Parts: sequence; C-alpha cells; structure tokens
Amino acid sequence: MSIVPSLFGSRRSSIFDPFSLDVWDPFRDFPISSSSDVSRETSTLVNARVDWKETPEAHVFKADLPGMKKEEVKVEVEDGNILQITGERNVEKEDKNDKWHRVERSSGKFTRRFRLPENANMDQVKAAMENGVLTITVPKEEAKKPDVKSIEISG
Repeated sequence: MSIVPSLFGSRRSSIFDPFSLDVWDPFRDFPISSSSDVSRETSTLVNARVDWKETPEAHVFKADLPGMKKEEVKVEVEDGNILQITGERNVEKEDKNDKWHRVERSSGKFTRRFRLPENANMDQVKAAMENGVLTITVPKEEAKKPDVKSIEISG
C-alpha cells in the first residue's frame, strides 16, 4: 500500500490526475486562518491570463475573462505608463435546496498591472470585450526623428 494517499487524505484522485487544477493546501486543517482563505479571495487573479504582443504599430493585450461582462472590468492608466486591468467575478447565489457536487469556477477580485515602454501612446488606449476576451490596444508613438541641420562649410 502506498503512503502517498494517506498523507493527502481524500485528495488522492486529484494528485494523480495530470489535468486537475486542484492545489493541495498544507494548512487546510489548521485552526488558524488558512492560506486557502487567501487563495479563494485571489483565485481569479491566477485565472486572469493575459497575452501581450508588440506589433510595429501597437502593444496589444488579450485577457481571457470568461463569463464576465464589460461592466465588471475596469481598464486604467496610472502614472503615465502603467496599464491596470481590474475586475470582480461575483459568487453565484446559492439556493438552500441546491446540492453542489463540484465548484471549480473561481470568484473574487483580480488585478493585473503592466509597465509599458516609453513609446506607448497612453492617450490613445482602446479596449473592447468580445466573447469573454478583453482586447486592449495601446498604439505606439512615432519614433522621433533626429533633427538634422546642415552646416555650411566656409572657406
């Protein structure tokens, strides 16, 4: 008999399931405030996946926010070059007669912050939400061409 299942109690199936996203909490059974309290509160933060690509014209961010409405998400610019994405996914209301078998969808607040390079034009930022994907486009400022002044040579 393996010792691993007895160490992890009833979580045996998720340990050996390579596709499970369950995370073992070593403080789960402690009487003090558990780290799972914190992880439940910030679990959406982990799930707010963001891709950032740079094209010749702009910086493009795509955030997966399934099931969220644009009214639940806020896009802000701080300190001139910090792009901040925040939001909150509310917990589904429970009915006393409901019997839950599994709860995997996360709820809570999330924040993602990105420091943009100097060539980002923060005055022209655009955001759109479609099918649970938030797309933020930050155009680049045109590169300043050096002023070249021709000097006449005398003599």
